[in-house]
Amino acid sequence: MKQYKPAFEAIAPNFGHSYTYQKFDASKNNKDNLWHYHPEIELVYVNGGAGKRQIGSHISCYTDGDLILIGSNLPHCGFTDKFTGNKSEIVIQMKTDFLGNSFFDIPEMKNIQTLFEIAKDGIAFHGETKKLVGNEMEKLEAQSEFGQLLSILNVLNELGKSSELTVLNAEGFTFKTDIEDNDRINIVFNYVRNQFKDDISLADIASIAGMTVPSFCRYFKKITNKTFIQFVNEYRLVHASKLLAEKPMSITDICFESGFNNFSHFNKSFKSFTGQNPSEYRNSLKKVVK
Repeated sequence: MKQYKPAFEAIAPNFGHSYTYQKFDASKNNKDNLWHYHPEIELVYVNGGAGKRQIGSHISCYTDGDLILIGSNLPHCGFTDKFTGNKSEIVIQMKTDFLGNSFFDIPEMKNIQTLFEIAKDGIAFHGETKKLVGNEMEKLEAQSEFGQLLSILNVLNELGKSSELTVLNAEGFTFKTDIEDNDRINIVFNYVRNQFKDDISLADIASIAGMTVPSFCRYFKKITNKTFIQFVNEYRLVHASKLLAEKPMSITDICFESGFNNFSHFNKSFKSFTGQNPSEYRNSLKKVVK
């Protein structure tokens, strides 16, 4: 079987800056869609559109854009592609000490310091926070270097004060920082991302990870706080919810397109995961669109 190697992303700040700022649009798509991790904290604003977010062991969909903050060394995929339908994507990456070793230790930076701590589990912002901070991030492109830096600090402070947030790995994602574990969990995540529509046996994935089945099951539960089967099923269910929202496919076709081979099991799992059966979920989305 083909193995999907992990990617450590080395990030160099923009020339003359202590952070990186990138903006992507229809003419310049963000192609960084594979599983990767880096020591830099990453702030991402997706302007409009709908897609899938996978951060740590958390998997979910976003609609009407997204605003997320990802902590240091927390593995994640890219959030946009040619199917997302977003207007633009802004990505800001910075080390926790990008303004000096003790800058964020001063009292005025308490909100940001707390924010960085919570971001270790990944944060999604919503409501007015997403709208207002997203607008501020859109303005960065036209600002001077100094003005940009001040705006980024202001954005971080606003995020630190906001209560409109969801911690994505609230159940815990104890990502290991030694090289062997980084490689192993990234191989597993990349494999699931590419093969989730197929049957993935525990024997196969344990072999890919270079472990026995019992050892792999203990390892995966310790790292993600989920069983491997639960993780794969959640990935499939999120994919199914995305198809229900975006594609005029029959629910039966969506069931099999998402990697389920039993329609009854799919219906039961989907209702347990979302609180609605697939038909109810699709109908509720139609009401929102109207």
